[in-house]
Amino acid sequence: MTITVHHLDNSRSQRILWLLEELDADYQIVPYQRDATTNLAPPELKGPHPLGKSPLIEDASVSGGLRVAESGAIIQYLCERHGGADWLPDPASEEHVRHLEWMQFGESSFFVPVMLKIMAGRLGEGAALIMPRIEEQLAAHIAFAEDNIGENLHFVGDGWTAADVMMSFPAEIAVMQGFAPKAPKLAAFVEAVHARPAWQRARARGGPYFIW
Repeated sequence: MTITVHHLDNSRSQRILWLLEELDADYQIVPYQRDATTNLAPPELKGPHPLGKSPLIEDASVSGGLRVAESGAIIQYLCERHGGADWLPDPASEEHVRHLEWMQFGESSFFVPVMLKIMAGRLGEGAALIMPRIEEQLAAHIAFAEDNIGENLHFVGDGWTAADVMMSFPAEIAVMQGFAPKAPKLAAFVEAVHARPAWQRARARGGPYFIW
């Protein structure tokens, strides 16, 4: 197998499997399971990466092997090196700039309130003072994505791009957090993603998948 994916269940790693299926890439999965009580990643993930990162890929087609972490970097790498050029806008176009923005938004801006809500939720009443602000920020980021996704249900241009792969996980979180009535385009986008044969193949290979 050319690509090895260190895959954590119920995580952002799922969209990497989806992209690999879209690209018809040769890959294998090393699975990791979250702790049933804490929902945290297992310590075994610190073997391939000191920070316990997932997704993490290893590319055996590169001399000596190559490891790539961080979802955005992995998605960009796979598109550039493993047959996904059609999933990236022309570098000279304005769509390229918009694409860069969404690739950053999906892992930076959006995930600040998401992670804060997860962590604060574990504090119970101790988070009562900050939870309204966290909820407000999460709703604002979801509304921003809803307002800016195209009527064609793509974040950039008229077809599927790497930005759609990146934003699939935030959109799934929005739906799982009950925002579908306020974000109907994001909900329809998630349905369109899940209807793709490549996503369904990735789901079958990756195992059970649901978001917090």
